[in-house]
Amino acid sequence: MRILIVEDEHRIATALKQGLQQEHYVVDIAFDGTSGYDMASEGFFDLLILDLMLPGKDGLTILKDLRAKKVHTPVLILTAKGQTEDKITGLNAGADDYLVKPFSFEELLARVRALTRRPKNLISELLSVSDLNLDTKTYQVERAGKTISLSNKEFTLLNFLIEHQGNILSKDQIISHVWNYDADILPNTVEVYIRSLRRKVDLPFKNKPALIKTVRGFGYKISK
Repeated sequence: MRILIVEDEHRIATALKQGLQQEHYVVDIAFDGTSGYDMASEGFFDLLILDLMLPGKDGLTILKDLRAKKVHTPVLILTAKGQTEDKITGLNAGADDYLVKPFSFEELLARVRALTRRPKNLISELLSVSDLNLDTKTYQVERAGKTISLSNKEFTLLNFLIEHQGNILSKDQIISHVWNYDADILPNTVEVYIRSLRRKVDLPFKNKPALIKTVRGFGYKISK
């Protein structure tokens, strides 16, 4: 389950990310409205936690633009604006829930669980491509019945590839999703992790077709 937090207060955003990761969510952060809108509009997320007062592009505009673009990702507004009129405006703009700062993490977590408890998110917890299976609940990966041990980043990268199987994902898209641009990553980090995944997912299965493919000049994809 992937969550995008759009919040310009670094302390709040980082604390939320850490808390949600402990609950086994995959979490990305955007610290301004412009990058938050760009990331959210790609439709890669299961939930958007959105502040209203943001630099670059305010949260209400982000929400209206996403809904106009037919992006139906559930949105939880998280803001200091707690007047009744503010709540009505946010909900009428397309938000699914509204939580006022300050808040307890336990309440936010309960709302996150409620918003992600929807049929489209329960269709499949098991992602597959060919004979490779990835379970997003148990964090188990198998190919041809053999268990594959992955690090957290490798799992997140493989999950991202499988969810968009057949599609070419650029290095920028991968870095944005797996590392969120908030870490000091080396220029060849993506290549290193792709190579590591191949060693675990493809190379041990010599009689099977390679699943992870490089599309030179464009990026990477996973397909049968």
